[in-house]
Amino acid sequence: MRCIDLRRAAVACAVLTALVLAACSTKQDRGPGEAGGGRAPPPSPIVTASPPADAAHRALPPPRSVRSWAELRQQAAERIVAANPEITYVGAVPDPLLAIPVLEIELHGDGSIRRIEVLREPRQAKETIKIAVDAVRRAAPFGDVSRLPRPWKFAETFLFDDARKFKPRTLER
Repeated sequence: MRCIDLRRAAVACAVLTALVLAACSTKQDRGPGEAGGGRAPPPSPIVTASPPADAAHRALPPPRSVRSWAELRQQAAERIVAANPEITYVGAVPDPLLAIPVLEIELHGDGSIRRIEVLREPRQAKETIKIAVDAVRRAAPFGDVSRLPRPWKFAETFLFDDARKFKPRTLER
């Protein structure tokens, strides 16, 4: 089982990003009224490599308040699909599936990711683990869980088809 400490990776990524931006910044890079070089958006935590910085990462609305773990799992699955429309599907699940990784997502009280653990690694298409982890990171935060019973974690199963698109099992009815 692999355990990914996203907090430590986020700090390292933030420091590296700040150093690179400071080294690359010139007066021409700044917009009007930006005397001090402006602030870069906070970096995503890195598992093994950062996700692509393109239109795939869409801004999501703030998460709704949740009253139960069932509501949180449903909201998390919906946010994962909304944040990753180019690599998800919502129709019928194909038979057979390419891979079925299972992740356990542990949260802080505010719904941000504390850590992600791989509970089930597929026998083939092992790259689907990274796809699933990156998709979860893009969808966070998942809503305030501080009023829910501890531990603040849930599992999600990712149903990958041959095109390496997935559907969270929570959305399969």
